[in-house]
Amino acid sequence: MPTDGEQASFELGIKFGALFHQFIGTPVSESSAKSLETAIEESIENQPHCESVAVTIDREVLAGDVGPYGYTGLAGRHLNVDVVVSKDGRRAEGSMQMVDGYPLMTLDAVE
Repeated sequence: MPTDGEQASFELGIKFGALFHQFIGTPVSESSAKSLETAIEESIENQPHCESVAVTIDREVLAGDVGPYGYTGLAGRHLNVDVVVSKDGRRAEGSMQMVDGYPLMTLDAVE
């Protein structure tokens, strides 16, 4: 049987997988970025054991990708994400940020 910390870490991975594969490609502009951040946070927070989600769309990177029609598709390079999962008294914390040109999701702590 997995430990409570391992189960919390697994749940954290599920949240990141859902977030990345559900929202990548969503049309986004500088004016809609805030509402998309909120939508992503609220969507992932609906999942079991999710304690908190913080999503920031990097406006500077986004601005560089906006095309002639005023928007672009959301990409991993646009996102900075922090997720906390709580399962049976154990917490798993993770983040997603660009590392060497790749949107890397990492397990930051298990408490």
